[in-house]
Amino acid sequence: MKMYKKVLTMLMVGAMSLSLAACGGSDKNDSTNGAGNDTSASDESKSTEDNDGHLSTAANTEGKSPDNDLVIAIEGSVSSLDPANIPDTNAISATRGLYETLVRFNEEQELEGLLAESWEISDDSLTYTFHLQQGIKFHDGTDFNAAAIVANYERITDETNNLRQRKTFIVANPDGTETPRIESIETPDDYTIVFHLTEAWSPFLNRLTQVCMISPDALEEYGNDIMFHPVGTGPFEYVDWAEGDETVMKRNENYWGEKPSVDTVTIKEVPEAGARTAMLQTGEADFIYPTFSDQLETIKAIDDVNVKTSDSNIMRYVTINQNVPELQDVKVRQAMNYAIDKDAYIQLMYASYAKPATSVVPSIIGGYKEQTPYTYDVEKAKELMKEAGYEDGFKLTIWGDNTTQEVKGMTFIKQQLEQIGIEVEVVPMEPATLSDKIYVEQEEAEINMWYVNWSASDFTMDGSLRNILYSTMIPPRSANTAYFEDARFDELLDEGLHTANEEEQNEVYGEAQEIAWNAAPWLFLGNDQIIYSTKSYLSGVYVAPDGAFSFNNATLDQ
Repeated sequence: MKMYKKVLTMLMVGAMSLSLAACGGSDKNDSTNGAGNDTSASDESKSTEDNDGHLSTAANTEGKSPDNDLVIAIEGSVSSLDPANIPDTNAISATRGLYETLVRFNEEQELEGLLAESWEISDDSLTYTFHLQQGIKFHDGTDFNAAAIVANYERITDETNNLRQRKTFIVANPDGTETPRIESIETPDDYTIVFHLTEAWSPFLNRLTQVCMISPDALEEYGNDIMFHPVGTGPFEYVDWAEGDETVMKRNENYWGEKPSVDTVTIKEVPEAGARTAMLQTGEADFIYPTFSDQLETIKAIDDVNVKTSDSNIMRYVTINQNVPELQDVKVRQAMNYAIDKDAYIQLMYASYAKPATSVVPSIIGGYKEQTPYTYDVEKAKELMKEAGYEDGFKLTIWGDNTTQEVKGMTFIKQQLEQIGIEVEVVPMEPATLSDKIYVEQEEAEINMWYVNWSASDFTMDGSLRNILYSTMIPPRSANTAYFEDARFDELLDEGLHTANEEEQNEVYGEAQEIAWNAAPWLFLGNDQIIYSTKSYLSGVYVAPDGAFSFNNATLDQ
């Protein structure tokens, strides 16, 4: 067996550069069309970034007084506090204060032990043995041990619970049957657990960074209502959760590791970017995320605020439902891609703190392969529409969250597609309403296009593609809302999972990317930089490349 104390992820840190390449064609028009061309954060402002990613450094560094309570203002919502059933990075961020995993990614995106002290992998990659930290208790006093891990795994994989995380450990076969990825689990003693896989599964360790341990006693008491009664081993304990408003937690005074510095953490849901900026200015918030480009100049003028940027693995795109008759011809979908000016989109939405998409995954993902871009070419787009028999266009709807930024992006897409005769109705919705309309049986689906973004928290190619493009991952099972089905693509993703050689794996995933790119199941938009702002007296917080923010090591200088 091979012993690993620390395993590096395949993540290619630094692959995204702030020096952005143009992606324009000869038919370059003024594509903003009144969509709100906010370019206040110009290239000149970008030049202020230092080697640590600071766009702006505070002049005033006085401490926070008098309390020791951290307040975070976010754009979206914390949709759930059940870590096995969360769909978004805000919920991931909140639950990581309350719960812990066997292994985790640190700030440098290195894989390291957390609840697991060390682990061993058999030579055939089928057996993983974890040696657990001892003396750890859940918030309710229950012991953390191997039996607790088994209880959590059984709960996740129990089909009757209908948890989102179940699909991580189950292979959905084309014939409708399912195959478990884990054949069996052994617990030789209270602090050793052994997983036997049914076949080699290269992302297993990465996937375990998402599996949080919940108190088995709490699970027995609350069942799937655990989302209202979170009990983990984390550095913070649950106080209150009001969906659509705020999530509150307090320091775990009995934490097994280094205790948090702050007394409480409150995550406030503030959809309007201007309102978040105002909270930062007045001191009502200590940390706001995201910080949008049209707020940068205002925020940088606040003398006690630091603004920082970092690379992301966030993919910005629009899904195209191939079951809609007008969208079934690949020429139509390719035409729609040629009709989008990605440079203008990036300038409008991110003031150039992004780059055009050049594959179905961001370049920061291991195994990324650059594709021939869909350059902005309206005449080519019109010709493709004519070849497909839609010279006069047609009507579509585009769905998305009802935040200012999302509506702004959808409006841009609407105006771009009008150039080739496609009339688009923008339909913003509350996130919960949108989710209810998306995750329905295929015959009930009304979706045409979905303005969305995706990031893989396990930083693997499979994690980046399977849930959103694999044929068995159509709603309600997962988020393949393009209803994309390609047998060869599926075969390649499966092959990549079981290929240990990195060079061979990259070749397999490269072909999969090419298939999806040419099939154009999405409007490929871009990969943006993460930008967040903090008060100068706050340290120890950061945002990971997947967009999840970390506050466990936060310190407020007094």
